[in-house]
Amino acid sequence: MRDDDIHIVLRLVKKSIRQWPAPLMERLVNHERDPFKILVACVLSLRTRDQTTEAASSRLFSLSADPFSMADLAVKTIEKAIYPVGFFRTKAKQIQELSRQICHDFQGVVPNRVEDLVQLSGVGRKTANLVRTVGFKKLGICVDIHVHRICNRLGYIKAKSPDETEGVLRDKLPHKHWIPFNRLMVTFGQNQCTPVSPRCQSCLVSPYCQRVGVLTFR
Repeated sequence: MRDDDIHIVLRLVKKSIRQWPAPLMERLVNHERDPFKILVACVLSLRTRDQTTEAASSRLFSLSADPFSMADLAVKTIEKAIYPVGFFRTKAKQIQELSRQICHDFQGVVPNRVEDLVQLSGVGRKTANLVRTVGFKKLGICVDIHVHRICNRLGYIKAKSPDETEGVLRDKLPHKHWIPFNRLMVTFGQNQCTPVSPRCQSCLVSPYCQRVGVLTFR
């Protein structure tokens, strides 16, 4: 696709996803804009379905909703609250540790710089950028597997990893699209442009897509 087509493509993506529920993070942000809760929910969401993450987050936040009290919770208590999210034992330790780091290194305030966020236990660039963009409304590009897959599939970019995709998009994607980009692509990728056998025949974006790497489609 041509670089300038990205504006049209994103309008079509936005139109097509109206029929599906918003991702968990968007619902969480609409409910309350607490960077700490968004950070913890992001950690819980890795390799876990939204429904499971949402229930686990609710149970955990009923026990603690700030770094100081979360740091004081026993790991076993966190484990019990967040089960059955994927890797719940590892995530329980990470949540306790990142809470302690925030208290010790940042005076109890979640940092808004990616460089600081990635120093926290269990936090990679995807989570850091999501916290920065949705938690603080600051400029950034959150690249998860959906963003990486769809951008390459469209032929908009050519990158081998999500981190490389982020770097290319920072140079190429107009700033006005940075913050909403992940939200649009996650919903689109979960429902329309799926990893296996995407729904190309009913896709509004199809005329602009090069279908790079697509072997079968519906």
